[in-house]
Amino acid sequence: MKIAILGKQNAWYTNALQAAFNTHGVMVPCFSITGLVASLGSESQLSVDNQSLEAFDTVIVRAIPGGSLEQIIYRMDALHRLEKAGVRVINSPKALERGVDKYYTLSLIESLGLPIPETIVTERFDDAMAAFDNLGGDVVVKPLFGSEGRGIVRVSDKETAYRVFRALELGRYIYYLQEYVPHGCDDIRVFVIGDKAVAAMMRRGTTWKANMSYGAKAEPLKIDKTLEEMSVCAASALGAEYAGVDILPVDGGGYSLIEVNTIPGWKGLKEATGFDAGQALADYVLKENF
Repeated sequence: MKIAILGKQNAWYTNALQAAFNTHGVMVPCFSITGLVASLGSESQLSVDNQSLEAFDTVIVRAIPGGSLEQIIYRMDALHRLEKAGVRVINSPKALERGVDKYYTLSLIESLGLPIPETIVTERFDDAMAAFDNLGGDVVVKPLFGSEGRGIVRVSDKETAYRVFRALELGRYIYYLQEYVPHGCDDIRVFVIGDKAVAAMMRRGTTWKANMSYGAKAEPLKIDKTLEEMSVCAASALGAEYAGVDILPVDGGGYSLIEVNTIPGWKGLKEATGFDAGQALADYVLKENF
């Protein structure tokens, strides 16, 4: 069994996965996706650090750094080529492409009847201002691509909306607007592996943004049937073998699903719950490969 990680060497998640596979006697090297070299013709292969990735049975994608449009497309093309060559890629390039795009993610989730916030996505400033009114004058503005709460702002004043949207217009950004869903200062992260919701935590923030990168504290959460079904269904919709599903506990009852992360972290989850998602992922990968 030959398994490799595409990620950052000596990073916490890389080390955690390598240690998890080591418990099974499997040594797993790590390579940077930015080092990919694709050859076509007489010596057609996809390699990194002079090693053919096509010689591995499974490649786990743990990091795709930011880059130019050409760089990102090339990296995804390479993952598609790897998958076509018979290598199991986790998560698959299709799942990664779906998961990185918040609009596409929510459109797939909505088609399954799962609860989501009212959302409007547009390119034009005037349409964004109209969307601000249509969504009740209290919205969360998000980058179409992004994670860990970076670049997300809440706007509840029309003059502020005007200034924020003009700034986005200068950068030729997409306007991705969601109604603000009252949820206290809490949100939920459910970790899914295969067809199971294996662990969950409640993140309690000091503001409406309950990301741990912004100082939120996490505590273990028992997964009820609704949370389990929503999370597994959402991960499946993206074709993800593992995922972190973010859900808001709506004031007054119920849930609203906001995002699905297809390269999810689990450090905070482990600290909050004691559940080792890295070990569970390694166990799953090896079980599914045999």
